[in-house]
Amino acid sequence: MLQPSEMVQRRADAALECLVQGGGHPHSLCCAERKDTARMSKAKVAPPPPGCTLDINDPQVQEAAIRIQASYRGHRSRKELREKGPPKVLQPLKDVVLLEGSAAKLECRVSAFPDPFIVWSKDGKELKDGPKYRYVFEDPDVVALVVRDGVLTDLGKYTVTIKNPFGQTSDSACIKVEVPAKINKGPDSVKVKKGSTAVLTAGISGEPAPDVGWLKDGEDIEEDNRVFYDIGDTTTTLTIKNAQASDAGKYEVFVENNLGVDQSFARVDVL
Repeated sequence: MLQPSEMVQRRADAALECLVQGGGHPHSLCCAERKDTARMSKAKVAPPPPGCTLDINDPQVQEAAIRIQASYRGHRSRKELREKGPPKVLQPLKDVVLLEGSAAKLECRVSAFPDPFIVWSKDGKELKDGPKYRYVFEDPDVVALVVRDGVLTDLGKYTVTIKNPFGQTSDSACIKVEVPAKINKGPDSVKVKKGSTAVLTAGISGEPAPDVGWLKDGEDIEEDNRVFYDIGDTTTTLTIKNAQASDAGKYEVFVENNLGVDQSFARVDVL
């Protein structure tokens, strides 16, 4: 197995060794900055097993780790040699879409040595690792946040802050929540006196914001100064001023977006 990471001075020689065990002829691969060292003029690759050695006369360790990998039948050993410095974001966060009731993951690739301290926040408020928000460290250089049980309030700007003794950096992305159109509370049936005002109100939700419509006895309502409806973020209201006998009937409110359709009914009686 590889030994723990070692530190070298800039422009000093560095040697990395690993012992490969197993039958047959293991395949060895030495790479720096994810590039085959066979293409590096300053790298010298020693013969393969029982050990492999990589000598680097002038290591470029500021930008990336220098890695030795020995693989045999899919198993790998790796050693990293890195220079201390402030964290860097190598692959930024990307906006994601979260469906209601499901989970979403934000992830980015970072470079930091010594190992950094990670903090996630939403709209400026720190998120604690727990059942709702899960901090995930999949690889040495990948950090992620999993948001579980998606709801509309999960919509917002998420930021990851990466800190170590040499500095800090951050990156942000948005979670866009998609929720089927829904009528949370249907309108109540009403009885009004002739000449008075009737009001029907329904609670609505959905993301993207749903289209909203009102019908009377199955026909679209044509709005005017007397009969009209308003659409808010969470409610829609139908107003009937100076109610007449012809206004009596069955009223329907419907909402629709690309994820779903919902409807509800109420009756207006004019006395």
